[in-house]
Amino acid sequence: MSELDDLRSLIEVLECGSFSAAAHRLGLSKSIVSRRISRMEAEFGTRLLSRTTRGVSPTEAGLDLKARAERILADYEEARDAVTHRGGDVTGRLRLSVPLSFGVQHVAPLLAELAVRHPGLEMDVSYSDRLVDLIGERFDAAIRIGNLPDSTLVARRVAPGRSVAVASPDYLARRGTPQTPDDLTAHECLLYSGSLTVGWQFQSGKRTVSVRPNGRLRSDNGSAIVEWAKAGLGIALLPTFLASDAIEAGAVTPILLDHPAPEYGIYVLRPPGHYLPAKVRVLIDLLAERFGGHPTWDKCMR
Repeated sequence: MSELDDLRSLIEVLECGSFSAAAHRLGLSKSIVSRRISRMEAEFGTRLLSRTTRGVSPTEAGLDLKARAERILADYEEARDAVTHRGGDVTGRLRLSVPLSFGVQHVAPLLAELAVRHPGLEMDVSYSDRLVDLIGERFDAAIRIGNLPDSTLVARRVAPGRSVAVASPDYLARRGTPQTPDDLTAHECLLYSGSLTVGWQFQSGKRTVSVRPNGRLRSDNGSAIVEWAKAGLGIALLPTFLASDAIEAGAVTPILLDHPAPEYGIYVLRPPGHYLPAKVRVLIDLLAERFGGHPTWDKCMR
C-alpha cells in the first residue's frame, strides 16, 4: 500500500502548502513525507513540487498527479467500503467537525457508541464553532446548526432546532417577566457574539418579529451564556439542546412561550458526490435515529 501512502502525502503537501503542516495532519515526521515525495519524483522522472523558502507549490506534473491521485484514493475508499461492509463492519478514518457546546454535550456520547459498534473505525473529531472548509481541510463530514447557505455540499437534516428565551427565577422576580418580544428592550439580555444576525426573532401569529436586544455581557460560547442566565444576570435566547438541563433543574424559566423563536435545523454536511462512504453513512443513521423527530432535549418545552 506504499504507493497509496505516497499519493496521500502528495495531496496533503499540496493542500497544506508545506511539508511540516502535511506531516502534522498525517501524523508522520516531516522526513518521512519528504522521502515519499522524493521517491515519487524519482520513479516518475520529473519534479512534482517547486520548493522555496516560503513553502512548496505544484509543478504542472504535480497538479496533474494530484487530480488523478484524488480519484484513485476515492475509488479505493469506495472499493474498501464495499468489501469490508459485507461483513457488517465499518473501517477507515472518520474526520468530523462538530460545534463545540452541542458536540461535547450531545454528539460525543453518540461517537463513543459508534466506536464501540465499529472497532475498526478510527475517528478524528474537531470540536469548534469555526466553520471549517470540508473540502480544503479534508473533513469527511461536519455538523452544522441553523439555516444553511446555498453550497455544493450535500446536507442531511438529522434533527429540528428550537430556541427559547429563559431567565432565572431570581432575575424575573427582580425585573419582571416580559409578556411580548418588545418588552425585551427594557431588560438586560445575554448576547451570543458568534451569530451573524443582530436581532432576536420570534413568531407573533403568522408574523416574524425581530427585536434588537441590549446587554453588557456577550460570549461566543453558549454554555457560558447558560451559566450567566442561571446566575440571574439577564435574559438569554438559547437553543433547547443547551437550555434543557437548566430548565429541568428549575435554574432558569422559559418565557415568551406564546411567541416561539423560528425553528431551524441540525444538519450533517459532507462533500459533494453520489458516493456515500460507509463511515459517514453509519454516523448519519445514528444521529437521525437518536435526534430525529422529538429530540430528548425538547422535553423541556412540553
